[in-house]
Amino acid sequence: MSNDLKRTLNLKDSISVVVGSMIGCGIFIVSADISRQVESAFLLLMVWLLAGLFSLSGAIAYAEPVLNIKEDGGQYIFLKKMFNDLTAFLYGWSLLLVIQTATIGAVCIAVGKFLGILFPFISSTNYIIVNISTQQIAALIVCCALTYINSKGIKYGVITQNIFTITKVLSIVGVILFGIFLGCNLETVSANFPYLLKMSDLSFSTLEVIATATVGAIFAMVTWNNITFISAEVKEPEKNIPQSLFWGVVIVMVLYLLINILYVCSIPLEQIQTAPEDIVPVVLMQNITGSVGISIVAIIILISACGSANGLIMTGARVYYQMAKDKLLFDKLAEINPKTNVPENSLLLQCIWSCVFILFCGNYSELLDYVIYAALIFYVLTVVGIFVYRIKNKETIQHKVNSTFGVFFIIVGSFIIYSLTLHKFANSMKTLLIIATGIPIYFAWKKLKLQRTCTK
Repeated sequence: MSNDLKRTLNLKDSISVVVGSMIGCGIFIVSADISRQVESAFLLLMVWLLAGLFSLSGAIAYAEPVLNIKEDGGQYIFLKKMFNDLTAFLYGWSLLLVIQTATIGAVCIAVGKFLGILFPFISSTNYIIVNISTQQIAALIVCCALTYINSKGIKYGVITQNIFTITKVLSIVGVILFGIFLGCNLETVSANFPYLLKMSDLSFSTLEVIATATVGAIFAMVTWNNITFISAEVKEPEKNIPQSLFWGVVIVMVLYLLINILYVCSIPLEQIQTAPEDIVPVVLMQNITGSVGISIVAIIILISACGSANGLIMTGARVYYQMAKDKLLFDKLAEINPKTNVPENSLLLQCIWSCVFILFCGNYSELLDYVIYAALIFYVLTVVGIFVYRIKNKETIQHKVNSTFGVFFIIVGSFIIYSLTLHKFANSMKTLLIIATGIPIYFAWKKLKLQRTCTK
């Protein structure tokens, strides 16, 4: 087994990873829940705009550590250099335990859910093995199949990613154009926007509701950082990763805003709030094309979700590989298959734990809360770390990004974390507990490694 990854991804591939990982099924189903929370078409759009600006600010801020920290490993290495091994380990631990694997599980569950629209046999209520449904079986098959494809080599993972990304972007653009010409109407616009929001309506409690509602929109965008995980396989990473972060987030932000503008210009707010299974495009397409629209939407979402799952599977395994190289996880996870040049063992571990989520935690919304809370903590910590790194290396640091982006990201991210802690306390505390379990694991692992070294 070799221990070296190969640089094979160009700028287009990198943008495809960013866009493909970000666009899953969230854009199609979270708008209904957001609209129920904010109870306003205008605020629905503001939530998506805020989430887009938040993600773009973070992506721009991340360019600084990409340019200054030359070691491979992305956000894991950033935290290690900014703070210490423990902070980096807690991030990798949380990524393995909940952030990456729960997201993969949630997206694969969504694939099973939408396959059920096309094939009714696949259902969350059709149990075939004890308490395991056909929907879960479908999700397991998708997770294992995509893991297998990525285990055959980075080129196969990237080819799969490019196909999914191009197809779903064109599909979403098609839905937007189709809806603009056939779905938008002045009567719906007038009903959804009786007046613009007054400044007096922006109370602190309203801002808290907006912040909490933003969680769903951020979940639909949250994985833009995944490209940093595979920095060891990107050609000219100092140039291509910052560009892919910027352009990838911009593309997704524009698409998400356009499709939500289409929603509120074509569908009365109450229909958005009560969309069947929260799938807002189904209402849109049914209004325009009738029942055939359901199948069209299901296929588009399936393509989007599979592309997102593929990107998450491809990138996440590289973090566990890097942790193992740093002697913070099992040595076997640091092995690279010499024929395929991929960390097969890390891919396998990630697949197994993602399947655990699919089998034992099939609630999409609950997984969303866990993922976002943990991810936001480390996102904000990383951007705070940018300023810490500047202080530590003020004599040698070569590249600085305008601090406005980082400050905006920290303020908005911290306020969302505060709002989640306040309004979803139980799930927030569970997530903190999951992160905290990494502390004794870290020290126990270090002690075990020291003992093994001393006995040699």
